[in-house]
Amino acid sequence: MDELLGRRMPYSAEAEQAVLGSCLIDPRCISDLISVLRSEDFYLEQNRDIYDTIYRMFTYSMTIDPVTVLDQMKQGGVFREESTARYLRELMDMTPTSANAMKYAQIVRDQALLRNLITACNEVSEAAAAGGGEAGTVLDLAERKIYALRQGRIIGGLIPASQVVQSVYANLSVLARSGKTVPGVTTGLRDLDRRLMGLNKSDFILVASRPGMGKTSIALNMAMAAAKENRQTVAVFSLEMSREQLVQRLLSAEGRINLGHLITGNLSQEEWRRAAQAAASVSATDIRINDNPNMTVADMNAQCRRLENLGLVVIDYLQLMQSSGSGNSWSGESRTQAVSDISRMLKIMAKELNVPVVCLSQLSRANEQRSDKRPMLSDLRESGSIEQDADIVIGLYREGYYNQECENPNLAEAIVLKNRHGETGKDYLIWQGEYTSYVDAELNRDEYD
Repeated sequence: MDELLGRRMPYSAEAEQAVLGSCLIDPRCISDLISVLRSEDFYLEQNRDIYDTIYRMFTYSMTIDPVTVLDQMKQGGVFREESTARYLRELMDMTPTSANAMKYAQIVRDQALLRNLITACNEVSEAAAAGGGEAGTVLDLAERKIYALRQGRIIGGLIPASQVVQSVYANLSVLARSGKTVPGVTTGLRDLDRRLMGLNKSDFILVASRPGMGKTSIALNMAMAAAKENRQTVAVFSLEMSREQLVQRLLSAEGRINLGHLITGNLSQEEWRRAAQAAASVSATDIRINDNPNMTVADMNAQCRRLENLGLVVIDYLQLMQSSGSGNSWSGESRTQAVSDISRMLKIMAKELNVPVVCLSQLSRANEQRSDKRPMLSDLRESGSIEQDADIVIGLYREGYYNQECENPNLAEAIVLKNRHGETGKDYLIWQGEYTSYVDAELNRDEYD
């Protein structure tokens, strides 16, 4: 359409040709190129077809040269005429050197980004001109599209599976080189990491328990572990506790300092030393805290889009959230619907941001009417569709919460009630109440079963 209106869409034919020529001259550069270039980044259709063919051949470890690429293009049905064979040879002749392949690729990516930006702006302009929705809705659409472009993604439309394969394959290569045993963001808890494979991108994770069980503490454990070990930004939205209270808990857990001593300031000399070390450790992370109790999902989403290197979002807690700016005064039935809407929006937010979103939730009193008080999915308060939207649901349980006279009141269970990526089950933890922290249970789990 833009070409018909006389506006030339941005692209560099020379850079596209140089990328393809580099692949034919030295196929060793392809492994680097696939991490930054996708076939849709090529504007010219013939170049797009050649890149797709080369990538597919690379995936199957096939020999790559003008003759083999031409043969695969014929088999793939994208060979149009004899001039294609001549064009492949010309690509090698017109490429100065394959040593600059990544520079050529950056030019292609930049031009593709400009084209996508023009498309996004046109869509936003059409939505605004249509006047069918509120200004805030159009503004949110604009923010989502710009954020998606920053993350190298495009919102909407059918994406060929072949392009998704490229993305998955590139991610596999990154994981293989990293040597990580857990692909997702670490929780800081060994057994839980193994069961969940870490906290994975676009996952909506629900941590549920009765009040006082320690769900805020385990969420802060996850936030600190993600910030320290993955060196990523962590956004924490607290609708219940102040930012000062959260940081006190972080310092308590990190420095192994009694929380009561931190609150009163009654610290021993050794505790002062550990507090200083903990303060330095927490300050070295990029944990961002917002304690505005009136935050909506849209507010959180907008703030997270502006963060670079975002790795994890933590929300404390679901039942305190507002679906809009209308406040928290719902009747029982409408409140259930509102919480269901919020859970759905949180899942959408996790997909858009492409990061794990950990949200805390209260359990109803239903479990307390049973002899076995371990949480179940049906115990989620105002559950609605929460259990459907969540990829992972973790219920916290401590026998010592109900009976201090039990054999081990600090023994806790992280019960994975739902796991879209693997098996459910329970992992044992130790609750350290004086430090408001959960740690791995060192004893063999068979001893507890």
